[in-house]
Amino acid sequence: MTDLSSPSAHSPGTTDVQANRHSLTRYYQFHAKIYDATRWSFLFGRAALIHSAGARCRATRILEVGCGTGHNLRALAQAYPEAEITGIDLSPDMLTIAEKSLGAYRDRIRLRQEAYGPHRAAQPRYDLILFSYALTMFNPGWDAAIDCAHRDLFLDGTIAVVDFHRTAVAPFERWMATNHVRMTGHLLPKLRTHF
Repeated sequence: MTDLSSPSAHSPGTTDVQANRHSLTRYYQFHAKIYDATRWSFLFGRAALIHSAGARCRATRILEVGCGTGHNLRALAQAYPEAEITGIDLSPDMLTIAEKSLGAYRDRIRLRQEAYGPHRAAQPRYDLILFSYALTMFNPGWDAAIDCAHRDLFLDGTIAVVDFHRTAVAPFERWMATNHVRMTGHLLPKLRTHF
């Protein structure tokens, strides 16, 4: 089931957030076409993350924030055959690819085009919330997304995060920044305050 309506309305005064969302949407108009063919070479740990999460919790409600082309959604559907799974992403281009790739899992996975943040309407809580190489691209907004995950998880729920951290190689950090990725070690301290 897919809701590819326009992203949710934004809170007043979120010009930087809106600009980043617009920039990411434009970025993925091109990258959606080549994402799965190219990202395997440096997005490590995605399968291990799902395996590790599966060992920690028996999730019946799962949310993937920044679900992209659905790579993780398919793996989650296999790992959690009884779970209700929702994937959200800003990019309609990425979600179009995700929808086409769901195959037999189409009836169990719900896709939504929206941003994840404080403006998002309250939802029923989740047992598992997954961020896979997404938080470092929410600039600004990463801290609000972590706050929302804390709000949206059951008290005994699990947050699963795999992402970039930092690099000592300045040219690589600048290159990643041109691709919307912030690698300043900013995520881990915030995650530790909530989880």
